[in-house]
Amino acid sequence: MAGLSLYFEDGHDDLDDFGFDDYGSECDGIRITAFLDAGQDNLTPLGRLEKYAFSENVFNRQIVARGLLDVLREFSDNENDFISVMETVARMSEDGEPTVRAELMEQVPNIAMFLHESQPNFPAAFSRYLVPIVVHYLTDPNNQVRKTSQAALLVLLEQGLICKGDMETKVCPVLLDLTEPSSDDDYKIEAVAIMCKLVTMLSKETVEQLLQRFCELCSDARLFQVRKVCAANFGEFCSIVGRDATEKLLMSKFFDLCSDSLWGIRKACADCFMIVSNSTSPEVRRTKLSPLFSSLISDQSRWVRQAAFQSLGRFISTFANPSTTGLYFKEDGTLLEVPRCPSDSNSPLCIESSNGPTVRPSHTPINQDGRSTPSLESMSRGDSDSRHTPPQNQQEGQARNNNNLPPTNNKNKETAQTDQNFNSFLYWRPPLADISQELEMLKGQGPRTEGEKKEVVVEDRKMSSLEPATCTQIQKVLDCLQPHMDDPDVQAQVQVLSAALKAAQLESQSEEEGESESQTPEDGKPDDESSQNRVITEGRQTPEPPTQQARDPAPTEEQKEAKAETEKEPEPHESPPNSPVLVRDDSDHSSVESELMESVEGKEDSAFNQNVIPQQLLDQYLSMTDPAQAQTVDTEIAKHCAFSLPGVALTLGRQNWHCLKDTYETLATDVQWKVRRTLAFSIHDLALILGDQLTAADLVPIFNGFLKDLDEVRIGVLKHLYDFLKLLHAENRREYLYQLQEFMVTDNSRNWRFRYQLAEQLILIMELYSHDDVYNYLRQIALTLCSDKVSEVRWISYQLVVEILQKMYACGARELGLNFINELIVRFCHCPKWVGRQAFAFICQAIVEEDCMPMDQFAQHLLPSLLSLSLDPVANVRVLVAKAMRQSVMEKAYFKEPGSAYLEELEETAMTLQADKDRDVRFFASLDPNMMLMDTSALI
Repeated sequence: MAGLSLYFEDGHDDLDDFGFDDYGSECDGIRITAFLDAGQDNLTPLGRLEKYAFSENVFNRQIVARGLLDVLREFSDNENDFISVMETVARMSEDGEPTVRAELMEQVPNIAMFLHESQPNFPAAFSRYLVPIVVHYLTDPNNQVRKTSQAALLVLLEQGLICKGDMETKVCPVLLDLTEPSSDDDYKIEAVAIMCKLVTMLSKETVEQLLQRFCELCSDARLFQVRKVCAANFGEFCSIVGRDATEKLLMSKFFDLCSDSLWGIRKACADCFMIVSNSTSPEVRRTKLSPLFSSLISDQSRWVRQAAFQSLGRFISTFANPSTTGLYFKEDGTLLEVPRCPSDSNSPLCIESSNGPTVRPSHTPINQDGRSTPSLESMSRGDSDSRHTPPQNQQEGQARNNNNLPPTNNKNKETAQTDQNFNSFLYWRPPLADISQELEMLKGQGPRTEGEKKEVVVEDRKMSSLEPATCTQIQKVLDCLQPHMDDPDVQAQVQVLSAALKAAQLESQSEEEGESESQTPEDGKPDDESSQNRVITEGRQTPEPPTQQARDPAPTEEQKEAKAETEKEPEPHESPPNSPVLVRDDSDHSSVESELMESVEGKEDSAFNQNVIPQQLLDQYLSMTDPAQAQTVDTEIAKHCAFSLPGVALTLGRQNWHCLKDTYETLATDVQWKVRRTLAFSIHDLALILGDQLTAADLVPIFNGFLKDLDEVRIGVLKHLYDFLKLLHAENRREYLYQLQEFMVTDNSRNWRFRYQLAEQLILIMELYSHDDVYNYLRQIALTLCSDKVSEVRWISYQLVVEILQKMYACGARELGLNFINELIVRFCHCPKWVGRQAFAFICQAIVEEDCMPMDQFAQHLLPSLLSLSLDPVANVRVLVAKAMRQSVMEKAYFKEPGSAYLEELEETAMTLQADKDRDVRFFASLDPNMMLMDTSALI
């Protein structure tokens, strides 16, 4: 009968006062600390605690263990009593009943949080009394107690409640003892599991103490459970200890685990492969980890192959280098552009490495048309001019730095700027040597001897004999490239080759005419300077678009005269640095043709060669869309491919987008809507990676398809509509104004979150369009959303209306703003439903608070309608009117000035509302504006 005093009924207020914990429906009337109340035993509260803490009744001891937190709170005012309670807790931890020990351990995190909050009063209580209990229970013979202590220890670490000293001196030694080879199997498996979970919360120095033991456990030949736990947590160890320790100590163990005889261990290795790869050098990643990963993809176990394919895209993403891609992911997953060095506006992108020095990439990431990657600020402004035309001084500076040439004349700046645009043909060619100084030297050498002239004649005839072959070879390559003109890379190659072909034709015809008019077979001695001029002139040929080449296959007389005039006075320094030059060497002709033919053949095989990642990994990734893989590996393998595609595209770079283009189009038309939904949620990131030109060519058609897809797919497009549209050119962006209305139609009318997301995006994309477009297209959508059946949609739509009105006045379109105001008055202020009239009061308040329009305009056009609602028959409308008047309108200096024409009318309206029959109206009409404002959104 000793436990009868634990049970009594009490009121609800008493339960709140004493901090009663609900332990189930059968315990609703129990206050755990009731045993401390005075009873017939005449014992002190501490004496009664001792009595029930060590009672023979197990249930009494469980109740005491459960209520320890409340007991400590009641005794926290007296330090001596508090220490006595903690000593009692320490003695209770040795209870022989496992359930009592488990109950006690469950309360340890809560007690630790209480002690942390009261640390000034009890600084060492937790470390002295509770940490030894947690550590001791790690070796408890009862499984439930051990599991509870492990969970409690992890909670203490996550909350930062256990100090580093206690971890190193009390916890880690116990874990090392439990993982000894001679330790019990159960203890060892559990200790390995908790040790692997602790590494992410420990310092690098502490983890290094456990590293040697971890390496030994990875090779445990007797217990596969130990190896499996090590494999599952291998990545965490690698990320903590760093690259050097990973490559010296852990890499060999990882190879052993990847070739383990149990498929579960190999699968665990595949799951953590990306983290391991991030902890190694690029050389190790390419030469060692890539072949190892390929072995996992071809593993005999389907579960291993499945895990490997799921990790394939993430593993490929570890090959990405922000210094070359120009983009990087933040910790929250946001994709941003690598900022330029502030010290030099013409310098390439600068990335601060973890070791301190600044890494400068070899070249700035470039769009397909040669433009540098635009900054996010310029994208958000929608400034197409700044994205199309780089500053001239920057272009000239790059030309001088890269080619050591003097600055060009003003008349040739535009030509040089055009020719410096990037194209894949010139990019992969080695830079041509600067021969301007040699030419100057040749000019000053005087007339040649007879023997030298003969050599020049022979050399020039040899070079001239190569022209027909060169034209034929270039034409052959152009014919092969014609079927692939939809690719931007191919377009750039065709443009360069067409210019080279025309240059060869011009020179060939000019030489033939010159030989026929001024030379004879006996004494024809070509001038060496004209031979030199031909080389220079070819270097100065400006590439023309393929369409112009098709219209003008043969040179005109004006072109011949211009060429002859150019040959008279050679100016080598005016040659654009990146202009195509036909080098007259037989071996070089063959190499050019072979490179271009290989490029064409690679295009026909649907993948150009790339050297960013091992080609085998790319081939394996592209195979994830094969229907056979869904049958033999994983039915959702296409979804995993779609999920990791932006990371793979970022790694390969926009210059290798053709490798992924077909795969992306296949995924975009997949029969599974989950695959298309995944692409829809990431298409804005992919657009940022590819740049505006490739986005317009390849992503916009797929984006348009997603707009007509299921709601589950459309929501992905809608959620990032602003992020995608801001990357498009203004003319392409404007086409979507006509399609925004389609988002109002959904498969399920109850899907109100779809309309809520639309309103949020419309607020953002307003900055991308002119005020005329906003008024003509977005205004009607906003007004429709304001009448939605769901209050959350209406609430955000009122904000949208306010933003539209603010844009009208910010752009100086007062006439459109006045028309919009009149429409708001008709639609809301005179609405037969009270919800519309209430919305008008809220819109007026938001307009005043955000200064959307001049106050004199507000007073003239909106204030009379707002004041008229103060007599509305519905109290909820008058509440919003009183709130808008008292908290916003009457606080504006325009209306507070003594000479204001509206002050008297406002004060009369305020007095009327203060005398309203509804108490809520009186409350808001009399509320001090400086007090904390109440949220009245629930009223709307």
